[in-house]
Order: sequence, then C-alpha cells, then structure tokens
Amino acid sequence: MNDKQWLELKNQEDLDVFMDCFGRFHDSCIRELHMWTDHYVNSDLSMSVSIGLDHNIRLLVQRQAENPCSIELLFEKVTQLYIKPSPENYDSVILEATFLQKNGLFYWADDREWDPDGEAKYSSVNWICSKAVRWRDASEWLGSALRYGSSS
Repeated sequence: MNDKQWLELKNQEDLDVFMDCFGRFHDSCIRELHMWTDHYVNSDLSMSVSIGLDHNIRLLVQRQAENPCSIELLFEKVTQLYIKPSPENYDSVILEATFLQKNGLFYWADDREWDPDGEAKYSSVNWICSKAVRWRDASEWLGSALRYGSSS
C-alpha cells in the first residue's frame, strides 16, 4: 500500500504548481476511482448516517512521463461527481486537464477547456468538485494491477 504522505492543495497557486509537477495530466489516464461515505449499516441493521458532506473519492492517475508517473488524488467533502465513460472505439487518454479553485470549491476535470460554469458542463468530460483535495506520489503503482479492489 502507498504509505507516502498526502500533500494538501490549499489554493490556486498550489494547484498551478501541482499541475506543472504532473505535466498538466498530458498523456495520462484514470486508472481507478474509489468513492465512499460515512454512511453504513450495523450488524443489527440499524443505519449510521452523517449529516455533513461525507463523500470522499480517491482517484489513481497514471501518465507516460516520470517524476511522478502516477499519482493519487483524494477529494474530500465531494459536492459533485460526473463520470461519462468513453464510447466504444474511443480511448480515454487525457491530453490535458483542468484543476481550479472557485468560490471555495476545487474542480478537477479531464479536459483543459472545461469550465464549471460552461454550457458543456455535462458533456463527455469527467469531473469532480470538492471542498478539499490532497495528492501523493504513487509512482510505484504503474501497471495493470488494481489498487482499490479486485476486478471480480
């Protein structure tokens, strides 16, 4: 398991430095996405629920460049998630991503032209919006092995 420290991205300046560090996601791909909440059902079938924003997402992204060649993003207090898989006979390679902070929220999208206020907000672009975000180097997680669960 990846035991490297999470690095918090606090503002647009941090996002810009991170984007430069990861080559703006050029020639990368989403390898895995894992989402969870604080909701659960106990063994007596009672349910425990949270009234706060309790959705979290871990996103594993790999790219065709080094230092780092793979990263994990941790989106906390997720407010929106939009995923639209590529259609058959199309690839899912990210040419360049968008990562911005606006009105206290962080937006990541797998397209450089994406705008949270744009008309094409729900097009073929995958995007996540959260109140907090962190990242860590996951370069040892290249390859086809699944890290968040099995394929069966």
